[in-house]
Amino acid sequence: MLECKRIMVRTRIAPSPTGQDFHIGNAYTALINYIFAKQNKGRFIVRIEDTDRTRLVEGSETRILNTMNWLGLTPDEGPYRQSERKELYKKYALELINNGHAYYCFCTPQRLTEVRNQMQKQGKPPMYDGFCKKIKNSPRASLDESRRGEAGQKYVIRLNVPDEGETNFNDLIRGKVSFQNKLIDDQILLKSDGFPTYHLAVVVDDYLMKISHVIRAEEWLSSTPKHILLYNAFKWPLPFFAHLPILRNPDKSKLSKRKNPVWVSYYREQGYLPEAINNYLMTLGWTHPKQLTIFPLSEAILEFSFDRVNKSGPIFDVVKLTWMNGEYIRMMNNEELADKLYSYMNKKFDRKLLLLVSSLLKQRIKKLSEAEGLIDFFIKKPDVDLKVLIPKKRDSQQAKKVLNEVIQDYMGLNNWSTASIHDLGNKIVEKSRWKPVELFQMIRVAISGKTVTPPLFESMEILGKEETINRLETALRNIS
Repeated sequence: MLECKRIMVRTRIAPSPTGQDFHIGNAYTALINYIFAKQNKGRFIVRIEDTDRTRLVEGSETRILNTMNWLGLTPDEGPYRQSERKELYKKYALELINNGHAYYCFCTPQRLTEVRNQMQKQGKPPMYDGFCKKIKNSPRASLDESRRGEAGQKYVIRLNVPDEGETNFNDLIRGKVSFQNKLIDDQILLKSDGFPTYHLAVVVDDYLMKISHVIRAEEWLSSTPKHILLYNAFKWPLPFFAHLPILRNPDKSKLSKRKNPVWVSYYREQGYLPEAINNYLMTLGWTHPKQLTIFPLSEAILEFSFDRVNKSGPIFDVVKLTWMNGEYIRMMNNEELADKLYSYMNKKFDRKLLLLVSSLLKQRIKKLSEAEGLIDFFIKKPDVDLKVLIPKKRDSQQAKKVLNEVIQDYMGLNNWSTASIHDLGNKIVEKSRWKPVELFQMIRVAISGKTVTPPLFESMEILGKEETINRLETALRNIS
C-alpha cells in the first residue's frame, strides 16, 4: 500500500475483558492487525477496553493477554487500559460540548424506553428523538443544564449528529461507504457514571496513540460514521479504515458460543497448536496469492494485502481446523512433538517415553488431546474386558490355548525388537490357524486394554519383554 511508505503504521487490537477468554473472532482480527503491522515494520498495540464496568469478568484481561502471547501475537506496546484514562475522555467530551458537537441529555431510562417503543411501533429504527438537543438550542439551555447538574440530576453527553447530508469514507476492503446523517443516532459519548462509551473512547485513544489503520470487524462498520464525525469535530486527521468480514458458523449464522466453542482457550485445552489456529484463521478471510492452504505466519506477513480479503463472512469450520492441526502435527519432527506433548500433558509422561511413541502417534492424532488415550497403557496396567479380549468366533478355551502359546513363544524370543516381534507373531498365526486380525487384536487388548493403539509390535517393543509377558499372563489368568 502506497500510503504505508509515507507513514508509521500503527495497528491495535482492543478486546473487552467481559468474557471467559479471548474470542476466536478477536483472535482473527488481532492476527490481521499483527500481520499488517509487521509487514510494514510498524507497531502492534493492545488496548483493554474496560469502560463497561457492569460486565467485567475477573481474570479475563490476564487470560486474554496470555492467550495472545500463546498465539504468538505479542504486542509491541500495551496493555493500555481505558479505565485508567477516565478523566481524559471527560475532558474531550466537554470540549465537544463547548464547540457545539455534543450536548447534555437528561432523559430518564423510562422516557428512552417509551421513545424506542413508539418508534418500533411506527416501523422506524429505535433512535434517540433529539429531545434534549432541542433544549440545547434554546436561549436558557446553559442555565438549565447548570442547575440540573448542580441538583445532582443524572445526565449523559450525546453526539450532535447533523440532521442533513451524508458521511462518507473509503474502506480498504469495501471501497466507498456512505451513510445518511439522518439515520445516524445521537450516540451517547459519556455515560452517567462518568465513563465513556466505546465511541468516544475509541476515537480519542486511536488519535492519541497515533493509530494509522483501524482494522476491525464488520459489525463496527455502521459505527464508523459516528467516529468520523468525532474526528471532524476535533479537527483530527482520519486513520485508514478496514472492516473485516465476521466469522460465521457452518449454518452461516454469526459465530456464537451457543453453537460453537468461541474461546481460544477451548482450542488450546483441546490440543490445537497456535500455528495451526493462525494458519486456519488466515485462510478464512484472505486468499494466498499462490493458492496455498498451509503456510507459516512469516509467509502471511510477506504476502498479505487487503485486496485479497473476502467481503463475505467466512465459515469457521472446526472440522477443517482439526484437519489442519493434524497436518501441523505430522510436519513436526519427533523431538518437537515429544516436547509439545510433554508440556501439554503437564509432564505426566516421561519425556523419553514420549520421544519413543511420538513417531507412532503422528499418523493417528489430529489434536494433542488425543494422545493420552492412546498411550496411557504404557504407564498403567490395563483393565481387560474379556468380551473384547476373546475374538467373537472363538470360545474361552480356544483363547486360553492360543494365548498360552503366545506367551511361551514370546518368552523364548531373545531379540526383543519390532521386526523380531512381528516375525514371531506371523509364525504364531500360521501355527494357531487363527486369522491375523484375531490373534493380534487379542494380544493388543491383553497388553493395553484397548482395541485401538499405536502400532502393536512397536508398542510391544517400547513396553518391553518383561512387562509384555506379564500383561499377557494376567490376561490369561482372567480367562475362566
